[in-house]
Amino acid sequence: MNPFKFSLDNKRYHTLNYYNKIHFGGKVFKAVIDGGFTCPNADGTKGTGGCIFCDGGSGYFTNGNVSVEAQLASEIKRIRSKNHNAKIIAYFQANTNTYAPAKKLEKLYRSVLCSPEIIGISIGTRADCLDDDVIAVLSDLCNDTNLTVELGLQSVHDSTINYINRKYSHSEFLQGYAKLKNAGIRTCLHIINGLPHETDEMMLETARQAALLRPEAVKLQMLHIISGTQLHKQYIAQPFEMLTMQDYITIVSKQLEFFSPETVIERLTGDGDKKKLVAPMWSANKIAVLGGIDKFQASSDSYQGKYFSEISHNKF
Repeated sequence: MNPFKFSLDNKRYHTLNYYNKIHFGGKVFKAVIDGGFTCPNADGTKGTGGCIFCDGGSGYFTNGNVSVEAQLASEIKRIRSKNHNAKIIAYFQANTNTYAPAKKLEKLYRSVLCSPEIIGISIGTRADCLDDDVIAVLSDLCNDTNLTVELGLQSVHDSTINYINRKYSHSEFLQGYAKLKNAGIRTCLHIINGLPHETDEMMLETARQAALLRPEAVKLQMLHIISGTQLHKQYIAQPFEMLTMQDYITIVSKQLEFFSPETVIERLTGDGDKKKLVAPMWSANKIAVLGGIDKFQASSDSYQGKYFSEISHNKF
């Protein structure tokens, strides 16, 4: 296999930069939108407080105090100041963005498509918030624009899922994922490494099982401990060992070996609020992390898809 096939810059994985160049003709930026959603794990439907690492559902990236139209206009202005020719995708990121009646969702999603600047939509959500009428809305939307649904997988291990207070099982995740796949909707899975008490083997198993699902895209990131979260309180009361940068680099590189070369790697490290980041502080140095992954892959002849054939034929 040619490990550089899906890269424009000699990366050994299928880069988002390559995907955007092939599918959209160049750079793509995301206009981050807060649609005013909450979460069943925050409003009392399934629980309160959210997952233990949750810091307001990533709302610090957005400005939910103004209308969606005003947010979109502001984001387009921000993006245009950086790249006048970039394509723009509206990104509903904060909290659970399919957690509302289907008619309300359809009206909201289509409102951003009224802007000629927007060439697609990305929607972050939970797998237990994909009722059939919501899937119908997403399916129709998929026919009219470039749609991606991002699902928070985090881990395939129910012991971890219970610990982080996600409030739905891995089997429920698989049911929601199957609905998206059956509807032909491009899906991106979000995996978190370094979750409390997970071993290297557990993290690799999460990647292996995720790879077998053949998602169109995946995001990998390190767990962030953010000030004021439930995880932060637990970490203060009973500190647990966190991955070093080299640990993370090694694990991510090995995880990539499981994924099909066709799967787009949309993220290999995360963005936490640096003003509130408690640990690990090295995660704020994205350039060092990405460079470390490049070096590890090159030195060990590691590349995305190295073992995909083996695991897909139950030979790994």
